[in-house]
Order: sequence, then structure tokens, then C-alpha cells
Amino acid sequence: MSNKIIPYGRQYIDQQDIDAVVQTLKADYLTQGPKVQEFEEKFSAYVGSKYAVAVNNATSGLHLSVLALGLQPGDRVITTPITFAASANCVRYCLGEVWFADIDPNTYILSLEKTKELIESKPKGFFKGIIPVDFAGLPVNLEAFRVLANEHDLWIIEDACHAPGGFFKDSKGVKQNCGNGNFADIAVFSFHPVKHIACGEGGMVTTNSKKLYNKLALLRTHGITKEKMAENHGGWYYEMQELGFNYRLTDFQSALGITQLAKNDAGVQKRNEIATIYKNAFDGILKYQNLPKGTLNAHHLFVIEVEKRKELYDFLKENGIYSQIHYIPVHKLPYYQELGYQEADLKNAENYYGKCISLPMFPSLTKEEQEFVIEKVLEFSENK
Repeated sequence: MSNKIIPYGRQYIDQQDIDAVVQTLKADYLTQGPKVQEFEEKFSAYVGSKYAVAVNNATSGLHLSVLALGLQPGDRVITTPITFAASANCVRYCLGEVWFADIDPNTYILSLEKTKELIESKPKGFFKGIIPVDFAGLPVNLEAFRVLANEHDLWIIEDACHAPGGFFKDSKGVKQNCGNGNFADIAVFSFHPVKHIACGEGGMVTTNSKKLYNKLALLRTHGITKEKMAENHGGWYYEMQELGFNYRLTDFQSALGITQLAKNDAGVQKRNEIATIYKNAFDGILKYQNLPKGTLNAHHLFVIEVEKRKELYDFLKENGIYSQIHYIPVHKLPYYQELGYQEADLKNAENYYGKCISLPMFPSLTKEEQEFVIEKVLEFSENK
């Protein structure tokens, strides 16, 4: 290989994407125009949900989701410690309490058993909701979580930021797309550049509830509406009915999202081809994320576990391979430590963090680049 840098993730923008953005920049609307609605409609059709609300980023989407579900100060919500901080921070924005349940050591996603243990260790009504994360692109079995949630009157927000195009098969063998809303009340997606659908920034919130959709749409735009108003002074008139936010996505980002969405199935297929090559190379040598039967991992990431993680990270970087760590357990971050999470018993998450490293995973990764990554990982493993 040359001195070319190989990142862990990279967006792919082609001429079709560029043309779509340029066309929108020349049109009448840069924001609050027709491309936003078109993107929402095409995205909801893609995942199979009834409704979709485009937002300026997934963190905003998570914030709107807990607000729409009525989270109040002091309410308690369960999530995984192995996720980006936003999955937990959205609860803190509303002055709620975050409780972490441990992960499954083989899939790296929120453990149903550990979540059940945590819920049943407290009185009925102690918790308000669960935020499972489709970590690395691996879908959570939300059918099983829905049964648990129904038993304890809990809502579910699916953090599907890693998993557009992923699915699991339910107990009847029916394919359940990430974000389709059949088991979760709300799902949230990300359009950050290293994600499947790159809009620079951006996100989408999906739901099958008309009531939640209306609430999300209202809160996204300052709480302002021209519908169902108490008065109407004329065509200019509007009402601010709630304290909302400016969490809107632009039309030119939406135009990019539309063309990116059209390529996602091909991108997911390519990501799985890359994952298969990694697995064949590392099988019996290194541990990687388990794939439950009947599940399609959308593979935002490909994670392996190694004993000398820091040494491998540095070795790869010396060879122009920029790996990444996903993630520092949220309960170990200084903010959460100060809130009193020092004694949290999350052994699987902490053990995983001590060994995890994400290798390059993106559709435009070349065969030559991947072979070089594999060569260097195996070279390090053999020597160490």
C-alpha cells in the first residue's frame, strides 16, 4: 500500500448526489420546502413506518422523542452503556434519570435478560421507558423487548442510527425492518457523514402513531403551527402552542438524503460483503460481533476484540489505518461519574470496552485496502 490513509468510515458522494443538491440550491426553497416532505415520505416508505419527521440531527430526534412521549423530570429510562452519549443524554435534557442495563457479551447490544432483571428489581412503575440501540448495525429483537415493555407499561425508543436497511425476523418469521414502528413507539436515525445515509448532518424520526407524529412535528418547529388554532387573523397568522425548538432539516440536505437513500440497499449489501471477508479472515483467531439467526446486520461498524487493543490501535495508525473505538461506556464518562455512576455493575460492557476496536467499514473500501487491513491485524496478532 501507498501512504494513503484508510479511515474507519467514509461517506460516498457521487455525481447524482451533487446534481441533486445543486438543483435544489437553484430552486425556490433552501429550507421548509418540498424536498423535506419528499425525503420524509420516501424514508417512511423505505423502513415501512406510517410517518417520518426529518430533523437537523439524530440527537435532536432523540430529544424530541422523549418529549413527545411525555418524559418528566425524575422519570427513569433504561438504555445501554455501549452507545454514543446522545442515547442517554436525551433523558438528561429533560432532567430524567438514566439507568444502564448491561450488554450481551456476544452481540454487544442491550441484554434483554439484564434489562428484565433491572426492571423487576424495582417497584412497578419505577421506570418509564427503554432506549435499545441497534449497535454497529445489528438490530435489537424489539418483539421480545415489546413483550417486556408491555408487562411494565413502558415505551420504547429504538436508536436505529447505525442500522437503516437492517432487519430481524420475528417469532412468525416476518421480516421487521429497523424503524418500522411495529414494536417501538418511535425510532431515530442519523445522517452523519460516516453513517449509511450522509447528509452532512441530519436525522429522521419514525413512528406509526399519528398522535406522536403531530407532537414531533410541532416541537420540531418552535411549537408553532397554523393548524387547529384558537383564532385566525389572516393568512399570516400562526400560534405558538408549546415551547418547541428549531430542529429542522434543510431542503438541500434532504435532496442529498433522497439520493443517498436510493443507494442504501446496495451499500448495505456491500457492507455485508466486507464483513464476510473480515469474518473469514479472523474466524477462530479473533472475536467479532455475533449475528443472531434471521437478522441482517446493516454494518455501520465491524468490531473485533483484542487483548492489546491500545497497541493494535497504534500499530494500525502507524500503517495508515485509522481505526476507532466504539464506545467508551457512557457510565464511565466524567459527567455520568459525577452523577453517581461510579459503582454501576456493568461488567460485560466494561470488558467489551477494554478489547473493542472498529476496523474500516464503508462501501467504497477497496479490496486492496481491506486486504491490507487484514494483513496488518493478523501480523499484529501473530506477533503479540
